[in-house]
Amino acid sequence: MRFLVVFGIVFIFGLTFANAQKFGYIDSDFVLNKMPEYSKAQAEIDQLSASWQKEIEEMQKKVESAYMSFQSEQVLLTEEMKQERLTEIKKKEVELKEYQKKVFGFGGLFFLKKQELIKPLQDKVFDAAGKVAKMKRLAIIFDKAAELVMIYTDPIHDYTDFVLEELGLGDPNDKIK
Repeated sequence: MRFLVVFGIVFIFGLTFANAQKFGYIDSDFVLNKMPEYSKAQAEIDQLSASWQKEIEEMQKKVESAYMSFQSEQVLLTEEMKQERLTEIKKKEVELKEYQKKVFGFGGLFFLKKQELIKPLQDKVFDAAGKVAKMKRLAIIFDKAAELVMIYTDPIHDYTDFVLEELGLGDPNDKIK
């Protein structure tokens, strides 16, 4: 009997505690897009990406040109010369793939530059979200923009505007819908 009473009390306190938890969510993409530093960082990343992409396309054209040249001249080449040319072409293809991986692969230059420029801004947003969570006594804040799938969100739990305000970016006339 005692066990049931203790279990019942613990169960009731557990439900009360669980129901007392407050939560909210923010849209970090929306906040980041409001930050002027983010626009500058994104423009720099886009410029670097275009530059690297252009280099890769030029390398690709050289490989294709070398291969077309080989195709048109192969009837005039000895077997040894053909092998040399094919080896050169394969070497250029390998260099191209390595460069692509170095720039756009996982942990590549693009990834590192993006992390260097964007991560400090994301940290700023997350710090502001932490301050809002403490001020509003929230146990959890979700990020609507992250990979967490939120099928339905009640706008009453949206704290994005408070995070914008904490960052000094709040505009009372510009509310999220």
